[in-house]
Amino acid sequence: MLKFFRKIRHSLIVEKKLGNYLLYALGEIILVVIGILIALSIDNANQEHILREKEHVYLVGLKNEFMANKNKLQTLIEVNKRNYESAKAILNMLDNENDQPNEQELSQLLFEAFAFEIAYNPNNSLLNEMMNSGSLKDISSTALRLYLTSWNSMIDNIKIQEADLRKQRENVRDMLRSDQASLRTILDHTNITVETIGLPLSNKTYSNLELLKSKEFENNALSFILTGISTETSHYVPLVNEIDEILKILDQELQ
Repeated sequence: MLKFFRKIRHSLIVEKKLGNYLLYALGEIILVVIGILIALSIDNANQEHILREKEHVYLVGLKNEFMANKNKLQTLIEVNKRNYESAKAILNMLDNENDQPNEQELSQLLFEAFAFEIAYNPNNSLLNEMMNSGSLKDISSTALRLYLTSWNSMIDNIKIQEADLRKQRENVRDMLRSDQASLRTILDHTNITVETIGLPLSNKTYSNLELLKSKEFENNALSFILTGISTETSHYVPLVNEIDEILKILDQELQ
């Protein structure tokens, strides 16, 4: 083909047909430009296809991550609620002299309220990889990018709240570890002494019912309950809503 065009160009020059030669040269330039544009278009289409395939892989991975994160958070909400509801049940006993618990009931409530730490640790391996590698720009949805970039900030705020809740729990635990109470009694009544620690039940019994008369215990328990409720309503529930919005956008992008 190139040899054919060279013959035409040579014959025009030999015959000194300058006008025809210029038209021919212009046409040849146009053909070259068109060829370049077609090649660029094909290359751009290929690149766009690669990017969309890459984005699809990210979207599927992010959906799996955030679905797991939501399930983990909902479980944590249930644990936190059980904790502060058990603490509320103990404080209800303070005001009801006609319905005082026995030692076994009090031990069970103390264990349910203050034994379990809570900490939200979402799996963000893919999201962190995308942010560290700069791949977040490959997500075409602006709304989704905004949610993803603010995610770590929300998690940091939750960790601060959880640290405060942990402090309030430790204030009560300090009382249970002091001379004001008997931790061994709680562990004996909840089978932790035998089944977890591997020790026999104590031969001596110390009562924790006096805690119900302690203003210090009441104050610490109230602080724990308030912080637990705030953790749920001001942090965990809004984060569930945030995850729902992220999952909603992911579903829309994957359609």
